[in-house]
Amino acid sequence: MRDSSLEKGGARIHEHVLENGLRVLLAERHLDPVVAVMLWYRAGARNETEKEAGVSHFLEHMMFKGSARYGKGAIDRITTTLGGTNNAFTTADHTAYWFEFASDRWESALEVEADRMRALLLDPAEFEAEKQVVLEELAQGEDDPWRVLSQEVQSALFPRHPYRRPVIGYSDTLKALGPGEMRDYYERFYHPGNAVLVVSGDIDPARALAAVKQHLGSIPAGKPYREADAFRAPAEAQRGEQRLTLRWDDEARRLCIAWPTVALGTDEDCILDLVSTLLAGGRLSRLYRRLVIEERCATSISVHNDTRVESGCFWLFAECAQGTQPAELERRIDAELERLARVPVARAELARAKRIIAAGEAHDAESVSDLAEDLGEFAIDADWRLALRTLERIQRTSAEEVRRTVAKLLVPDRRVVGWCLPQEKRKTR
Repeated sequence: MRDSSLEKGGARIHEHVLENGLRVLLAERHLDPVVAVMLWYRAGARNETEKEAGVSHFLEHMMFKGSARYGKGAIDRITTTLGGTNNAFTTADHTAYWFEFASDRWESALEVEADRMRALLLDPAEFEAEKQVVLEELAQGEDDPWRVLSQEVQSALFPRHPYRRPVIGYSDTLKALGPGEMRDYYERFYHPGNAVLVVSGDIDPARALAAVKQHLGSIPAGKPYREADAFRAPAEAQRGEQRLTLRWDDEARRLCIAWPTVALGTDEDCILDLVSTLLAGGRLSRLYRRLVIEERCATSISVHNDTRVESGCFWLFAECAQGTQPAELERRIDAELERLARVPVARAELARAKRIIAAGEAHDAESVSDLAEDLGEFAIDADWRLALRTLERIQRTSAEEVRRTVAKLLVPDRRVVGWCLPQEKRKTR
């Protein structure tokens, strides 16, 4: 069993690895009598086969629908009775489950997680009922033009890799999925050897570790990840710019541009966080100030650095203001990107962007749940110590590094450009 410790957000972090492979992070901080418990599985849309598309997210739903000890609805009732909160989420790379309780009752979360890690029921009737809930969620997303547009762009960005697929999956794969296929996926990935547990907040590390061992230490490790994981093609960048156009039954003109980038935790990942802030982080950012405030050619603009385990994408979303043609908005965006790739950003502007990121980092470390999420995401996808180093890497980023990264990654011949435009009006005689 390994043990090491470092600090983040006022918390002393202790790492342990149990004999069954479960990685445990204990973040000790006594500011408030609250504890967050997050259990992370290395099982997301990236790990699914084509016929399993959507199973990770569907399984997340089913983890609340009954286990050997906790029947349907029991987890939520216990959480409410104890005055806590719970939730879960699925991404392309992982699935996570979290609880937040007062510090005198947080071990209840371990009892729940241990039981549903090894004894999920997957009752056929509950399975079919919850399938309809997931299908309805999928159908609602198909009514959202932004979601449809970004999904089409993502599909073009990753033509062979599973990152092209929506995390929720597709209606045909979900309809064909049965309890047996889900149980196979569950048994492949939901075990201690493929999980990270984060306990954050008002804890005694020795007692917390003893509780973790008591509830989770005897569960077998399961099949090694390299044997359980599905084959997938590499996430290779496309050659040349790609463009696509959708039509929607409204008057909005929506733009989505995405570039393939880099994996989570790399130096360029940190630099792209800065680029995102420089471009659209607040009213004084380059794109927002120019396009929304000064020139009023866009009603909204946002940028997002979305790095993942095996690749990443840099997103830009904008909507034309009334009277602005799509080509004109795109031209002005390109001009700002070209300037950022050509001329190093001014010292004051770069310092402002770094202050914004530092403020966000401090805010995210205020709650024990946010601290657990930050540590857990890096732990399951890369290395939890990156959560302690990212801000420092951003703070020492130079203007020249920003310029070089934009010139290398955010150029026209590497991107997918998607427009969602109004339906074309039919000509009448």
